[in-house]
Amino acid sequence: MSEAGPSTTAPGKADPPKDPPQRINKQAFLQMIQQRKNQVYAMPRDRKLLKLAIYSACQDGSCNCCGWKAAQKTATLATVSDPCQTCGHLLSLHISHLNGLPDEELNRLLGMVVDTENIFNRFHREQDVEVKHIYYNLFRLLKTSIVQLKKPQIEQSLGTPPFETPTIAKGVLNFVCYKFNHLAEKEWQTMYSLAQMFLHSLNQYTFESPTVRKQTASQEEVSPYRRNYTRWMVFCYVPMICDSLRHFDASVVFGITMLRSVFKSLKKELMDKFHLGIERMQSEERASILPALPRFLDLIEEEIYTLTSPIWEEDFKATPPPHLQATLERKRQELEKQRAVTGSPKLGQAVVAQADSTSEPPATPTASARKNGRDTPESNKTGGEPLKGPEPKRRKLASSAATVPPLEDPEDISLPVVKQIVADLDSEEKSTNRAINVSSLFKETTPLVERAKAAEEKGQIKVVLLSNSLTAPVSKQTMLWLLNLRTLFLRQLPSMPVDYITRLVYDPKHKTLALIKDNKPIGGICFRSFSSQGFSEVVFCAVRTSDQFKGYGAHMMNHLKEYHIRIKIHNLLTFADKNAIVYFKKQGFSQNVTLDPSVYQGFIKYYDGAIFMHCTINPRIVYTELSSVLRLQKEVLKRLIDEKKDMVEQVHPGLTCFKEGLKSSIPIESLPGIRATGWKPAMRPTRVSRLQEETSHPENLHKSLKVALNAIKNHKLAWPFLEPVKKEDAQDYFECIKYPMDLKTMGERLKSGYYTTRRLFIADMLRIFNNCRIYNRQHTEYYKCANDLDRYFQTKMKEMGLWDK
Repeated sequence: MSEAGPSTTAPGKADPPKDPPQRINKQAFLQMIQQRKNQVYAMPRDRKLLKLAIYSACQDGSCNCCGWKAAQKTATLATVSDPCQTCGHLLSLHISHLNGLPDEELNRLLGMVVDTENIFNRFHREQDVEVKHIYYNLFRLLKTSIVQLKKPQIEQSLGTPPFETPTIAKGVLNFVCYKFNHLAEKEWQTMYSLAQMFLHSLNQYTFESPTVRKQTASQEEVSPYRRNYTRWMVFCYVPMICDSLRHFDASVVFGITMLRSVFKSLKKELMDKFHLGIERMQSEERASILPALPRFLDLIEEEIYTLTSPIWEEDFKATPPPHLQATLERKRQELEKQRAVTGSPKLGQAVVAQADSTSEPPATPTASARKNGRDTPESNKTGGEPLKGPEPKRRKLASSAATVPPLEDPEDISLPVVKQIVADLDSEEKSTNRAINVSSLFKETTPLVERAKAAEEKGQIKVVLLSNSLTAPVSKQTMLWLLNLRTLFLRQLPSMPVDYITRLVYDPKHKTLALIKDNKPIGGICFRSFSSQGFSEVVFCAVRTSDQFKGYGAHMMNHLKEYHIRIKIHNLLTFADKNAIVYFKKQGFSQNVTLDPSVYQGFIKYYDGAIFMHCTINPRIVYTELSSVLRLQKEVLKRLIDEKKDMVEQVHPGLTCFKEGLKSSIPIESLPGIRATGWKPAMRPTRVSRLQEETSHPENLHKSLKVALNAIKNHKLAWPFLEPVKKEDAQDYFECIKYPMDLKTMGERLKSGYYTTRRLFIADMLRIFNNCRIYNRQHTEYYKCANDLDRYFQTKMKEMGLWDK
């Protein structure tokens, strides 16, 4: 980038939004910029051309003027016959090449103008010389791009993202799998959530400038940091407030070098937020995640500053935890079965539907049609795309005995018994003349989502898929419904900008699943599918106020999941505000996002003040019938409990030991009826089971062995064995002892992870005592220390449950 600086004259008459003070709400500032752009987009075409003329070169072949400037300030708008103060040519010569451009291209250029003015404003307020220089070069880049009618391209001298591999995001994921893959699913998910929190904080963190870094770092450290800081400003920070430049998250473009430069200050900021947030915690999920943050930061700090850490190697392959391995193996088997049946692509290829914006996508048939074994006979005459398509092959869930899957557990309830109970329940529901009993008075009310499903079966409501198109004709009914949905979203989502909702509803890349009642939309879910990435983003979800609390929201979401099963997309992502979190949780969304960040980063934008949530769709579930199936299963269990009640409620004789006088503890197996409940005495762990437990929980083993080793070191008789034997102290020692061992060496081995089982640890400890008894005679003090310490060691290991000899 050039070293020159800009002039101090303003580039235009518009007053860009002022830069907010440090720590101001970033989302509010971005909304200010977007509002400014919307105002410019709404201007008449002549005013748009006038504004662009300031950044447009004179079209006279002999003129070098690069922007029209008014000869004198007047209260009236300039006209095409007004001359330029710089070159003297008319305004019409500066805008002649713009007359033929469509409105979309003019709006793109005007958006760059607003960004240019914003950057120019920041340049004048910035005090740091190096940061000021970066702002100037970006200002000049955008201004040149407007003159040349091109998209801005960052010069090649800064390189192309990512600048280092593996990236920070990849390294942190490697860290979670490398360090915590032995944890149980819940604990591992906690660490994964902390990793996401860490990466999000890094992406939002404001790096200190090279000028500030000079005060605490050497010149050798500042030089590479200056280059990375420039990259961060150009690719990460400025594009967040200037969408004319492509934005990258810092975690996906930088590697270990940048992370080592900023980690300590980032850790301090996170710990400050931790101490602040832990006092105000209310959510149980936050309460389970935040307390683990200090330990997480300490462990990752060790891996960041350890030069030999394997997680930052390019060829490092992270091993997923067992529960994820099981999921991956299950998906692999499902793909193999699908390939065998349908001839689908080979394993490793993405099995996704390539969405065509001009074609009608497959969708979900209504519940009534599915029951009758046919598609919904919707017609395109009403507008929109009916939810129809072939039913995928998956386990069917319906309220009939024939749909109950075979029970494989020999101790479970037999299939004939379940069939009989289901038949009894069906006959009771069909019977209208049965007597009313007490239990029927308190029978659980039908879930709201089933009422919505029943309303659809009766034809009172219907679900259709709507989308706009720029290449194919769209019916008037579809456009009318889209207009009604836009109004609905505006009313139910007042915090969303009008232009933002309008743009997404009418965007051909977005689709809206609409709930129609009395030929008017009463609810809708607007979403965009990324077929190549295997997920869809839900952007709007709303139901008319008068139709809320009727199960319509859950019913729409069930249809949305069915639709995505048909197009082979099994992940939904959304940013939920505080009022929608409860709804999305009920629909299966979670804040624990299990998708790899590389799948969705760069495709969706993050929103301040919203919670990022993820839902995994199970293709074997028929979601529109799930509620009724679960209710049926509940009824079956209730009936079984009633039938087994007399058998379960048995009175056993009490204990007589209290009358005779209790002299010792009562063995649990002596309790009358204890075995009838299914209790079985615990099995003594075998050597094989102990070995499996140790290898699956290395952290627990490491802690136990560390306690045992410290106890031996602190014993008063351990002094001869604390350090390795030196040759000058015993000339012939290494001739007698081929495999020496000492407590210091054992400590180093324990720290390096050598002791993967307790038997290795015991072998080294016994080698110390045996070596001492081999080299020294029985009457010596060393021999006595070895015997006494050997007995103490065995006693200590038995107390800790680590000795089974």
